[in-house]
Parts: sequence; C-alpha cells; structure tokens
Amino acid sequence: MDGVLLLRPGRDPNPPHGGTLVNLQVSSERAAELKAAARDFISLDLNPRQLCDLEMLATGAFSPLTGFMGRADYEQVCSSMRLADGTLWPVPVTLNVPLATAERLAAGQKVALRDIEGTMIAVLTVAEIWRPDKVREAEALYGTSKPTHPEANYLLNVAGEACVAGTIEVVELSARHDFLSFRGAPAALRAAFQAAGTHLVLAYQTHKAMHRAHVEFTRNIARAHNAHLLIQGVVGKKDLGETTHYARARALRAVLDRYPPDGARLNLLDLSTRQCGPRATLWHAIINKNYGCTHFVVGHDHHDLGEYADGAPVYGRFQGLELAARHEHELGVRLVPMRNLIYEEDHPEHFLVGRTSQRHVSVPDGHSPFGRPERGHEIAQWFSYPAVLRQIVPPRQQQGITLFFTGLSGSGKSTVAQVLVAKLMEVSSRPVTLLDGDVVRKHLSSELGFSREHRDLNILRLGYVSSLIASHGGIVICAPIAPYAQTRAQVRGMIEQHGIFIEVYIATPISMCETRDRKGLYARARAGLIKNFTGVSDPYEAPTAAEIAIDTSNISPQQAADDILAYLFAGGLIEPPADAADAGHVAPEAQAAPRTQRPEAEPRPAR
Repeated sequence: MDGVLLLRPGRDPNPPHGGTLVNLQVSSERAAELKAAARDFISLDLNPRQLCDLEMLATGAFSPLTGFMGRADYEQVCSSMRLADGTLWPVPVTLNVPLATAERLAAGQKVALRDIEGTMIAVLTVAEIWRPDKVREAEALYGTSKPTHPEANYLLNVAGEACVAGTIEVVELSARHDFLSFRGAPAALRAAFQAAGTHLVLAYQTHKAMHRAHVEFTRNIARAHNAHLLIQGVVGKKDLGETTHYARARALRAVLDRYPPDGARLNLLDLSTRQCGPRATLWHAIINKNYGCTHFVVGHDHHDLGEYADGAPVYGRFQGLELAARHEHELGVRLVPMRNLIYEEDHPEHFLVGRTSQRHVSVPDGHSPFGRPERGHEIAQWFSYPAVLRQIVPPRQQQGITLFFTGLSGSGKSTVAQVLVAKLMEVSSRPVTLLDGDVVRKHLSSELGFSREHRDLNILRLGYVSSLIASHGGIVICAPIAPYAQTRAQVRGMIEQHGIFIEVYIATPISMCETRDRKGLYARARAGLIKNFTGVSDPYEAPTAAEIAIDTSNISPQQAADDILAYLFAGGLIEPPADAADAGHVAPEAQAAPRTQRPEAEPRPAR
C-alpha cells in the first residue's frame, strides 16, 4: 500500500501489536511531490484531537492500524473490540468531518490534512465516506449516550456526522518545540532499548503528576521485575488553547532523579485519551506494547475513567484490569496491578503494601487525598516532593482567578464589577482585567445576534479569553448576563484548567432591575418591541451553586465589592494589606473559613 511502510521486527522478543510496526511517513522525494500537487487538493483542517490521532497512526503507536478506520473495522470494534480481520482493538479511531465537507468528497480524491496553522501534515486518498452510528458508539465505549459524559458529549455534539477513510501519506509530522529530549516515537524507543540490551520494559502511563507513592511503587515494582521503567506522560491536546501539559511534564521530569541511574526514562505521549474506562485500559496496553514495553501498570481505576457531571464514577473498580487480564495472553504484555500504598507515620518516606493505617493513598488518582491541587488546595508535604509541588501547585496568590458575574440586565453587575476592579487595584499589584458584557459584545462579538446559539458563542468567547488571562496568573472579572446554566458550566470547565473560577450571582430581583432600567429596555421588551429579552421573553437560568450570591437591592455597589474582596482575602487568594481592616476593605465574612471550591450545597446567602 502506498505510504505504508511495515518495519519487520526480526528477532524482537516482544513484537508490536499485530506483528509489524507501521510507519506512514513517506520519503522526502514523495513528500516534495505531494506538496507540489497540494494546491489542487481539497483541504481539511484537523482539530487538536485529530492531529494527535494522526501522529499516533503515523509513527506506529496505533499499530496495526494503517489509517483512520473504515466502516467494517469501526462496526466490529464497537461490537466486539476487534478489527474486521479479528485483531484485538478496543477503540474506534475515525476521521469525523462535517456533512458539508463529506458531500464534496469522492472515492479516489486526494485531501490535504492540515494543522491549525495550515501546514499540510499528510495526504489522504479517499477510499470510503460513511456515516457512523454515534449513539451506538457512545453506548459501546462509554456505557452511555448522555451528554453528561464529556467524551460522549464530544462524540454526539461536536464530532462531525460523517467519516472519511483511505490511504494516508504523511509528509511531515506536526512541529514540536517543547521537551524535545523526552519525545520518542515507538521505533526510536525500541531501538534505544535494543542498543542498551534492555529486554524487559515496565510502562507506567499517567496524565497527572507523580508523587511519593507513585515513585515508590514504580521503583520497587520495576526492581521486582528486573525491568527498565518507562514513564509515559500523556500530553495530547484536546483543545486548541490547552497548555496544562507544560506543568505536568515539568513535574514528571522533576521525579527522574528519584530513580537509580539509567533506571527510568520519561517519554511524552501525544495521545488524545477517550475516557472509556475498561476499553481504555486495554487500548493503552496495546499502545505501550508498540513502544516496546513488556509490562504495563494498571490501576484499580485506570486514569482514563471519566466521570459524570455530578462526579459519580462511570466505571466500577477493577473493570479495566479485569478486561485487560482476559486478553493478557493475546496482548503479549504482562499486567502489573497497582495497589493502594499506605503511609506509615514513623517513616514519612515509606509507602508499604498490605499494611493498615489511617492514611490511605489511592495511587492512580495522582492527587492528594486532601483536595485537587488545580483548585488551590495545598498538598501535604508527606504526599509529594517540593520539586513536584512547585510545578503543579503555584502559591495561591499566584494562581489565575476569574470572577464570573452573572445576573439579569440592570442587576448591578457592571457597577459592582467596576468598583471591585478599583478596590483590587488599591490593594494588589496583580494585573486585573475587566471584560464587561456590553464591551465584549462591541469589540469581540459585534457580528453576533441574540439567538441562543449566538449568546452561547459570545459567552464561550469570553470564557476563552478569560482562560488565557488565568493561565498567566492574572485576575479577570467578567460581567455578562450569561443566562444559560450549561454554557456557564462550559466556561467553568474551560477556566478551571488554568486557574480558579468563582461564580458571582448578582441575585437582584427582576422587579428591582426594571425600576433601574434607564434605557427602557424592559418596557420595550414587555411591549414586544425587543425579542428574546432575558427575563421577559427569554429564560434566565439562575445559578444553584454559585460561590457568591449578592442581592444589590439593599446594599451599595461598594458594600457588594467589599463582600467579594473579603471572600478573596479569606480564601488566601489575595493578600490583604496591613491596613485593610482599618481602610474598610475587609468585611466580617473575612473571618470565615475560605471557600475557593464550588460548594456542594447551597450558595452563600444573598444579602
């Protein structure tokens, strides 16, 4: 097949899955030929997830796949976790495109697959265009077709309605500029292991940081199996602006000196995971086999679990291990269960297996039992290393903060936000950005109307800008109406990848909002002159779990801003100046316990 080079494993005692290592990269001569002809090709811009899949296909990490799946392989994988030829493979790898794009394609046509900058990565010669059964796929992979599962939601509501398959010729891989010494393709790692005389390789795959428990376990289990440890750090992007992999990679690099010399190697894996629980466990075992690994560590709740929106687990404990164990012989990879490790009070550096203690550390989660570090909780020093904590948990006063105001028109959002900006600038030297709803509409979303689709797009744009500011440690105050709960939840998820999100519900009743309406908008809306007006002819979905709720009916904007400032002081997010209390900046609530996480029960009572 053109563009597919099968590298024979020879005497390799642990050949790739399916027996051969696929390489879709063409010669420089063929690449030049394709680039010269590309002006006549239809172009398809791949999203970050698709680019990750293409790279894994190109380098053989997805061996024996030689391209994105056609219908026959797809249907067999969904129903029986096997390709059409019977080879074990649990996860569909398809190239989904919009219907409008699919309608422009025909068999035999060449399509230029490009990255987000327009660089042609590969050429696909179309062999098949088909429609997947996305509901069936979601049920097979995730056990649900409800959008509360993030991957099911992506599949059903984001991924294109049609799929394209055919021969792929890779002309150049996506450019990488970070951590180049820790990025190795399967062929390169296999060659390195062979050159070093390493026959046994234990893979530990993680998309989080490693703490003391993880290091102790992997160091001991590698020694027990007389194997070299390969730490596979998953850094594949799913979103365009995602930058969180930098901190994870630095944290993983920081633990390498905890292993014996030449005893461990870090490799960054551009894998876009699917959160499909047991199938993901089996899939990752296959991928690591393709990298030359003979052993694969599996946690009781393999890291690719996924959770429902309410935090309830989707998959049962040990299901991934049980599924992979049923296929262990066929896989040709030895599975190593990762057990809970126990902290022993009199030996804070030691984590022992099979002992009882009051402090249990569930290893695979990768976080402290005392909270998720990305939401600002400190991790106990006994749990991790200072060098790791410095990478993943910046000091609270350096973390990006987004104060996301929401409320009806006329509720006082803009005024309180403006006062809060001034007060923050008085007490802190940190950069503060105000994204007012009307200003954003004028400069960022001027072409949008007021349909639900356009309102959502406006808020998501605002969330994206806020996430960029938060990723650099800034403080951003957003003051849109943001009437829809689902869209606010999407913005929260977007921003919490980079910093702290605080929802501020300006809970002023609509009757008060109407009395403040200097522009007469409510009157015009009630007369039918303004369509889709929030609170009148379009719904406002009030928050049910906002961090802060304030009714401005009976307090001044200055008092409201002081309440919010007190919340930031109490949570340790802003350091109050020495004279803050005397200057009137600290409200009585500042003496309360800090609440920087979204509360599980009712929001703070409105004043």
